[in-house]
Amino acid sequence: MEFQKDNTFVTGRLKSVTYAFKGAVKLIKTEHSVMVQFSLGIIMTIAGFYFHISQTEWLCQTLAIGLVLSIEGLNTAVEKIADFIHPDYSRRIGFIKDIAAGAVFFAAMTAIAIGLIIYIPKFI
Repeated sequence: MEFQKDNTFVTGRLKSVTYAFKGAVKLIKTEHSVMVQFSLGIIMTIAGFYFHISQTEWLCQTLAIGLVLSIEGLNTAVEKIADFIHPDYSRRIGFIKDIAAGAVFFAAMTAIAIGLIIYIPKFI
C-alpha cells in the first residue's frame, strides 16, 4: 500500500495535528522518562495555581515544561532510530545517543533553574 499525501490545506493540517497528538500520547504512555517529565510538568502546573504565579512566571514555566518534553521526545526518536539502524552495541551510535541525552540534560537543568527562580521566593 502506497502512502497518499493529502495536499489540501485544511484536511492535511488536521491529519498532521492528529498524527502529532497520537505521537504525544504514545510518548507519554510508553516512555518512562517522558512519563516522569510529564508528571513533573503537571505538578509544576498545580504549584503555579497554588502559589498564584505571575503571567511572566507562567510564560517561563510553560516554556520550560514544553522545552523539556520536546527535547525528551526528540531524544527518544534519536534513540529509536539509532537502535533500529544498529541494534547491536556500537561506540559511534552510543556517542550519538549520549549527545541526544545531553540535550535533555541541558533542557532539564534550564527548567530546574526556572523553577527555582520562580518558587524559592514563594517559600522565603
